[in-house]
Amino acid sequence: MTERLAEIEARIHGTQQLGAVVNAMRGMAAARAQQARDQLTAVESYAAAIADAIGSALELVPATGMAMPPATAGRALVLFGAEQGFAGAYSERILDAAGAQLPHAQLFLIGTHGLTATAERGLHPVWTDAMPTHTQGIPKLADRIVEALYARMSAHAIERLEVVFSRWHPAHPIQVESRRLLPLDSSIFPHRTRRAAPLVNLAPVELLQELIADYLHAQLCDAALHAFAAENQARMETMTAAHQQIDRQLTSLQAIQRQVRQEAITEEIIELAAGETASRAADQDAAMRRLPRP
Repeated sequence: MTERLAEIEARIHGTQQLGAVVNAMRGMAAARAQQARDQLTAVESYAAAIADAIGSALELVPATGMAMPPATAGRALVLFGAEQGFAGAYSERILDAAGAQLPHAQLFLIGTHGLTATAERGLHPVWTDAMPTHTQGIPKLADRIVEALYARMSAHAIERLEVVFSRWHPAHPIQVESRRLLPLDSSIFPHRTRRAAPLVNLAPVELLQELIADYLHAQLCDAALHAFAAENQARMETMTAAHQQIDRQLTSLQAIQRQVRQEAITEEIIELAAGETASRAADQDAAMRRLPRP
């Protein structure tokens, strides 16, 4: 009985330690998700400013780069998967959403853990990179993605570009979004009637090309921040579910501990009572032997 009680107490201690680790991971994921959401406002403002500038530049070169390439043109897909584990089926949901696009596109994959999910499906990205552990590293990540994309574009291997990422909305499950980046859709850029053409220091075509590069960078930063927040939100939800399961297991173990302890106490009382009864019987028997015989 004592050995069983010691075993249960050891299991309780181990479960409590696991709960502390899970709780710490949940808190870390929540903090990172909130940090990414706080920075989205600034990135979205930056992207809107670039979009406004592109709208102005399009007035100088109205049809440049706006034609939709043929369906057979080279297509690239920038996909943000999971960087770390304990996020449930996060990467699998993104790959499922990308679906039919994957076999026909050059895959640029972000996320170390997502690489495992793609390998299991027989997919081979042409370029991969890790998601930074902190949001401060996202602009540099976007720089590397743009550099890799432009290297392919210079070889005329890419004419169509889409980005696939997850985003989180309060009180809603995580959703997967696909966003077209190239060729540019002129309808999404603001057009304002101006009395005079904007003053520029570059040739209009060169200016537009520079703005498009900045726009791609801003859109990739936006997608990366959404993906960073969504992955950590998924990890927080997974850790919350794990913490609830640990609480249930701990409650069950503590109930068993109380039962085993009560059984041990009951057994000791019975042994004491049996010993007391036996002692009294022995005393009575000795007293009877000391009585004078008739």
